[in-house]
Amino acid sequence: MQSDTKKSCLSRLSRIEGQVRGLAKMVEEDRYCIDVVNQVQAVIAALKKVEGEILKDHIAHCVEHAIRSGDKRAQRDKVTELVATLARTRG
Repeated sequence: MQSDTKKSCLSRLSRIEGQVRGLAKMVEEDRYCIDVVNQVQAVIAALKKVEGEILKDHIAHCVEHAIRSGDKRAQRDKVTELVATLARTRG
């Protein structure tokens, strides 16, 4: 992972960690269900942004490297891995 992507993701994940702690507190305090669900949705959206950032970095570096290498097996492996990962996250 590129250092700027890593730094950005770690920063986002730190904020998400705080959001999750806040969610636990909301549940402990018996907060209104819809308020809790709204916060859960915010955490999910934030995680999806991290996921997108990491996937973008992976494509720009790992997949691109396999393509430039000319190694057909490495190319197939990277594309297969990416398709399987996207299928899991979208299914």
